[in-house]
Amino acid sequence: MKMLVNILDAERSFIEEVGVNFESSGLPRMAGRLFGWLLICEPSYQSPSEIAEALMASKGSVSTTVKLLTQLGMIERYLIPGERHDHFRLREDAAIKMIQHGLDEEIRMFNQLAERGLKLMRGKSSFRRQWLEEMHDRYSFLEKEFPALMERYERYKAESKRK
Repeated sequence: MKMLVNILDAERSFIEEVGVNFESSGLPRMAGRLFGWLLICEPSYQSPSEIAEALMASKGSVSTTVKLLTQLGMIERYLIPGERHDHFRLREDAAIKMIQHGLDEEIRMFNQLAERGLKLMRGKSSFRRQWLEEMHDRYSFLEKEFPALMERYERYKAESKRK
């Protein structure tokens, strides 16, 4: 089968690097590969068949991954009038969704781990307990302040566009 999509080695390396980064943050590597492709592809919207061909992946894998990334709010369906099949593209706010997905869950997870560790160490005075208290304090602070930071970013972005 002749490849209709011509991807340069540097582009393929980038796509794979995004995949590895997604995988290290707890998402499937395929989700990162698909996201990486949508970051650099032309046109900016692709059908599932085009994505499968570009990534040399099965249509089933692409379908599952499209569903995941859509649920996470990173990509969206893009309809072309007169076409019978769907296309997908990155959402305008995909970068924020990535940050929120990774950090919100990670902050919450580490805060909960610190809380459980402190319960285990209740009544004990040790360096380990001090470390857990510090961890809990930091992650409690981040859990409280992260939403405000994202709001400040949105204001910053809006002000930058006005200039």
